[in-house]
Order: sequence, then C-alpha cells, then structure tokens
Amino acid sequence: MLEKNNAEMIQEIKDVILSSRKKVAYEVNNTMLYAYWNVGRIIVENEQNGNIKAEYGKQIMKELSKELRKILGSGFSVSNLFNMRKLYITYPKFQTVSGKLSWSHYCELLSIENVDERNFY
Repeated sequence: MLEKNNAEMIQEIKDVILSSRKKVAYEVNNTMLYAYWNVGRIIVENEQNGNIKAEYGKQIMKELSKELRKILGSGFSVSNLFNMRKLYITYPKFQTVSGKLSWSHYCELLSIENVDERNFY
C-alpha cells in the first residue's frame, strides 16, 4: 500500500514540476519577445524619428550593436537588431505577437516577405 502511495505522490510531484517548468519557459519566452519588440520600437521611434527607414540606418545599427554587446553581451548582432526592428514594424501592436512562438520562429517568419504567406504560418 505504501509503494502505491509513493508512486502516486511521485507522479503528482512530477506533474507539478513539469507544469511549472513549462509555464516558466513560456513566461521567459514571452518576456524576451516583449523586450525584443521594445528594442525594435526604440530603434524606430528614437533613432529613425518614427520613420520605417532611416537614411543612415546601417551605420546606427553597427554602432548600437557594438555598444549593446559591450554592455549586455551577445544577442545584439546587427542582424538581430534588424530583426528586432522588423518585429516592431511588422507587428506594431505587441498583443498580436504570440508567446507560443520563440524568437527564432519569429526570425524565420520575418524573413518571409509575402505578407499572406507569413500570416499563413
């Protein structure tokens, strides 16, 4: 009888832990998407004065990348900053960004130029 109770207890603990890990992963992913979306917003609103394209965009992105990598470490390559910018431009309302997709999924989606094709996925 004790062994059965132990097995049930172990299963219940396992379920709680696995469920919690899943929630944590979702929240971390959603929080990082929000951060990257905001980085894109900041680039568009401040460095580009609200315009979709800045005349000097590539140079600014190189400088931003260099400084952010010094301060915050990896993850702020020029191409990643362009993806963050494009995330904001493509999804100007964060509520339309799904936390079910990871940053790498969004990077893939953002590479699809055809809007209907991108929306399909």
